[in-house]
Amino acid sequence: MLGTLIGDIVGSAYEFSHFKGKDFAPLFHPKARFTDDTVCTVAVADALVRGADPQATLIDWCKRYAENGGWGKQFAFWFLDDDPQPYGSWGNGAAMRIAPVGLLASTEAEVLSWSDTVSAITHNHPDAMHSAQAVALAIFWARRKTSAQDIGQQLTARYGYPLHLTPDVIRPSYKRTEKAIDSVPQAISCALHSTSFEDAIRNAVSLGGDSDTIAAIAGGIAEALHGIPNDIAAQAWDYLPKDMQAVISALYKEVESST
Repeated sequence: MLGTLIGDIVGSAYEFSHFKGKDFAPLFHPKARFTDDTVCTVAVADALVRGADPQATLIDWCKRYAENGGWGKQFAFWFLDDDPQPYGSWGNGAAMRIAPVGLLASTEAEVLSWSDTVSAITHNHPDAMHSAQAVALAIFWARRKTSAQDIGQQLTARYGYPLHLTPDVIRPSYKRTEKAIDSVPQAISCALHSTSFEDAIRNAVSLGGDSDTIAAIAGGIAEALHGIPNDIAAQAWDYLPKDMQAVISALYKEVESST
């Protein structure tokens, strides 16, 4: 899960810049910060760890950090509504917040069930729900030592995603979009075709798209594939407020106790 937050923080500085390179320095830009992607991911983790209602928990966290900004217009209307209802979103927001499911679920059936539960409260369009399933499954399988190649083949067979495409192939013609179908497979590829955690984050930023979300998705998968270097984890930790740190610590404690 921390991999997701690192991707969000690193990618935040490039979200609207159409940046198309991997060689940016430093890794954490002076303008980097956590965004709505981090808030929503922490909320999902909090709900799962405490066994709390995911909708109420997501709304609570979003209202707590409402002034942080970065919210999609429809999503902001949703969490501020007196009677929030799913709004058929086909966006990548469900996939962006799903990493805790892949970490905590104990079976594939549980991955799919939990993923649908925390996605459908907002993103109940099939494209969005499938993309969240795919990310959660990738993390679940990677934690069980499934190779990146096998993960790609299984996801392609299940969802039809072109995961054979490398970031170098995707990058030249890629354009920013928040559509799940046109951003989540690309984010997954950034992780599956990476050589390290940092390489996955750099792959994601280099596409020049919805950088914080693509890097968040790639980062969650890359953490499960490669682990996170201690220095990068330590830098990211300092960006996060105490309430988020507490949830992250509780999540990893739960993960450790279940393995």
